[in-house]
Amino acid sequence: MDVGELLSYQPDRGAKRLRGIDDDDDDLKASHKYGSVKRSYLEESGAMVNDEEEDASKKKILDLMETDEAEPLDESSVKKMILTFEKRAYKNQELRIKFPENPEKFMESELDLNDIIQEMHVIATMPDLYHLLVELNAVQSLIGLLGHENTDVSIAVVDLLQELTDIDTLHESEEGAEVIIDALLEGQVVALLVQNLERLDETVKEEADGVHNTLAIIENLAEFRPEMCTEAAQQGLLQWMLKRVKAKIPFDANKLYCSEILAILLQNNDVNRELLGDQEGIDVLLQQLSLFKRHNPSTNEELEMMENLFDSLCSCLMLSSNRDRFLKGEGLQLMNLMLREKKMSRASALKVLDHAVIGPEGSDNCHKFVDILGLRTIFPLFMKTPKKMKKAGMTEKEHEEHVCSILSSMLRNLKGQQRTRLLNKFTENDCEKVDRLMELHFKYLEAVQIADKKIDGEKHDMVRQGEIIDDDMEDEFYLRRLDAGLFVLQLVCYIMVESCNAGISQIRQRVHQILNMRGGSTKVVRHIMREYAENIGDGKNDEFKESEQKRILALLENF
Repeated sequence: MDVGELLSYQPDRGAKRLRGIDDDDDDLKASHKYGSVKRSYLEESGAMVNDEEEDASKKKILDLMETDEAEPLDESSVKKMILTFEKRAYKNQELRIKFPENPEKFMESELDLNDIIQEMHVIATMPDLYHLLVELNAVQSLIGLLGHENTDVSIAVVDLLQELTDIDTLHESEEGAEVIIDALLEGQVVALLVQNLERLDETVKEEADGVHNTLAIIENLAEFRPEMCTEAAQQGLLQWMLKRVKAKIPFDANKLYCSEILAILLQNNDVNRELLGDQEGIDVLLQQLSLFKRHNPSTNEELEMMENLFDSLCSCLMLSSNRDRFLKGEGLQLMNLMLREKKMSRASALKVLDHAVIGPEGSDNCHKFVDILGLRTIFPLFMKTPKKMKKAGMTEKEHEEHVCSILSSMLRNLKGQQRTRLLNKFTENDCEKVDRLMELHFKYLEAVQIADKKIDGEKHDMVRQGEIIDDDMEDEFYLRRLDAGLFVLQLVCYIMVESCNAGISQIRQRVHQILNMRGGSTKVVRHIMREYAENIGDGKNDEFKESEQKRILALLENF
């Protein structure tokens, strides 16, 4: 690429490509933004655009871009470019203050400012020089222009920032990336981006692109600096996201992107989960998901958005205060209906239900689920894994894991009449549900035994080669066993032990009868449950872990 090509370089707009909107004719690409800036001001002043002048302007820009007399792109030329940018930004600001009611006076300076912002895209090809943008205060000047009165200018800045923060570019120079990210975050870039988002009109193509590019900047920052998600959410981003997701406008690429960023903001972040709950975000998510209770998403993009919203809801339910909001918002009723309707939302509804009832915080949801006749919904799913689940992106193992997790949570949390109703289900139709439970037990026991055999072989080879099997390696092996089916096996064994301790002889006799008949052993079940008890808990609440371990070991004594 020669010098002329470098200075005329117009990077492919990542966000525009994502939106799938056709670009203008190649010869007019370079002048498109300039035209939009010019139009906006001529509209303000009520004047008409002269075609000859516009053609001359386009020709001037194209000639500028094609010139071969440009300086080579090095530190000196970048400094010169930044200096030109600063001068033009200052001049435009000065003229706007001096002639606020006369756009013709500052229109030319605005076009010049827009020109230099476009030229600065070339810096995105050289992240090693990003430090110059910071040292010469260009980053702060760019951030300041996000609030420019003319949205065409603010959109041009967003476009540039999106290129500068492109994740692939950032990884080319860790030092350059750190410098520019620090400067952007210190300048409260997210707060200013959100303020700019508030005024953009997405019915205008360029402004819709501006929204998409803004979301791309946030995604880039979050990927490179995950800890910024908390601050970003508190600077108004989460509130804007919720407003955009629930906006009554046709589904588009920006709504999909919003759902994706929302899921990123909530991932492993209790502060943002709490903030979403405080801003009535649980109700927003439930309202949006209710659209899919009787209708499947019409496109793959809409399906992806639905999954993002389900993921966001699952993240939020990790926080106990959001479980109450979910309960009051009739989330259980919605999930129950989705499970019965057999649409594409069913697999994700099962996952949400699992998150809603798990642990001691899920007690109220467990009782409510029984009250709304949820047992009639969950047990048919326990008895047979629907074939459509695979089409919805959930494997047979994942389905059985969620169903068994829900049943084990209910056995742990239910009291009184609701618990009796649950246990009575296991005695119906000649204990067919106990038979299914034992079928799952032997299925996953076999899978774990195969995995154990493979791991034992690997351990033997490691010892023979003189390698030390440390705690980290043991944890890795345990995770592999869980993934192979041990977790589902532990859930099945827990249901087995809990139901056998319920004082219903019919269940207990059937469990022992099938174990003896198929060569099983209560010793194996006890061993699995002891291992489960040792690894129980989330590492946060030692008191809960200790009491739960004692409870499980007490159940084993009577098994």
